[in-house]
Amino acid sequence: MTIYVQPGAVELSLLRKIERRHEIVALNEQTREDIARSHQAVRDLCARKGSTYGVNTGFGKLAQKRVASDQLEQLQVNLLLSHCCGVGAPLTDPVVRMVLLLKVMSLARGYSGVSQETVTALLTLLNKNILPVVPSRGSVGASGDLAPLAHLAATLIGTGKLKVDGQVMPAAEGLNHAGLAPLSLKPKEGLALINGTQVSTALALDALFKAERLFAAALCTGALTVDAMKGSDAPFDERIHIARGHKTQIDVAAVYRQLLHGSKIRASHLHCERVQDPYSLRCMPQVMGAVLNTLLHAADVLLVEANGVTDNPLIFADEVDAVSGGNFHAEPVALVADAMAVAIAEIGALSERRIANLVDATQSGLPAFLVDDPGLNSGFMITQVTAAALASENKSLAHPASVDSLPTSANQEDHVSMATFAAWRLRSMIDNTANILGIELMAAVQGVQFHPEKTSAPLVDIINSVRARIPRYSRDRYLADDIAAAKQLILSNQFLVHSRHLLPGYE
Repeated sequence: MTIYVQPGAVELSLLRKIERRHEIVALNEQTREDIARSHQAVRDLCARKGSTYGVNTGFGKLAQKRVASDQLEQLQVNLLLSHCCGVGAPLTDPVVRMVLLLKVMSLARGYSGVSQETVTALLTLLNKNILPVVPSRGSVGASGDLAPLAHLAATLIGTGKLKVDGQVMPAAEGLNHAGLAPLSLKPKEGLALINGTQVSTALALDALFKAERLFAAALCTGALTVDAMKGSDAPFDERIHIARGHKTQIDVAAVYRQLLHGSKIRASHLHCERVQDPYSLRCMPQVMGAVLNTLLHAADVLLVEANGVTDNPLIFADEVDAVSGGNFHAEPVALVADAMAVAIAEIGALSERRIANLVDATQSGLPAFLVDDPGLNSGFMITQVTAAALASENKSLAHPASVDSLPTSANQEDHVSMATFAAWRLRSMIDNTANILGIELMAAVQGVQFHPEKTSAPLVDIINSVRARIPRYSRDRYLADDIAAAKQLILSNQFLVHSRHLLPGYE
């Protein structure tokens, strides 16, 4: 089924679909007129005697250099080739699909001066799932994501590499599979293709969608740990959270109440002597509510950025005017990526503390390290060490990237956002936190099953899902594969059923 896109008004639900799988996308009819008017305006500017940045001048520090009219096509080709200097592992397929969509949407707004042919070529690659191979490193997030976008754009002129059905091949061969011929770039097209924040935005959106799965899973693992440790549900009392007033905290507390409702384990110790639980249990609504607040803010900012026009200069067709500005500066993306880094680290840090409590018999009241015959068996002892190592690594990775600007282009571009790295490093943090939560999931299920009473119906369903993949730990065995299976479960959509109503853009 074809999805019709209105550039500038795309919702998160569509972006989620593109992240999850290959979709067929079409632009609405209005975009053709907008693109044509903008492209004609560039032609009109070329016919004038003056200089227009990026149309008939050099780039960056070379903006004062005028380029002859018979060299304008070569100027755009040279721009792409000179900027293809990215390094590192290639971007993942979901991220490249997102970059293609975001670039198409930006160009189709009619402020970039490109031809319909160029937009159609990008859209064809997206729809045929023939994806440019784009190195992940080399962008400072201003003037846009120059190096990675150059690698993406160069495939349109037959340079670089494309991936067809998982096979990497020369771009010219890949274009043939797509039914495309290499493009002859027109004035400003190369600049419009490489200017923009589409790579950093796509990376941040990809991280956001995965961070939401971590958030949803952490609510469930936390609730399981509460029951495993015979914790109190009093800290989730709605009155507490209404008294403070944060909506996200109120909403998260309600999810914990729903997850624990009807637990026979809770009913068995309503009048126990324990007065208060550790903060890692008692303060979950406060911490996870703040995490949710951060994710909601990131979603708002990234949706605006995804719909925005971020190349330079912008073409205003009505006035036949090219205006240089700084929309390519990805500071909005950098700041929310840094905020997400802190939130992801906090999800993992809180989970690691709950694991530590679960394996400590003096805290949990359960068998030491959650295993039968402790001593002969070490049980979950070293899984907590692994979780601690990953939580510590997250602390270093959470250092804000946006504060570390370095001047580029002979000091012409003297403040940059570092948004691309800010978003890229979230992949490692998400991987770390998914492993931590996977360890807690296994440990909490093990702990709950030491109790003769049943937990709540929602948590029983989760336990059954875990046990379908990971058997009970009755004696020491090779654990790495179990952790890998639990991690995959954490990163699935399974846990979203309990909290997707709190997140934007879910259908």
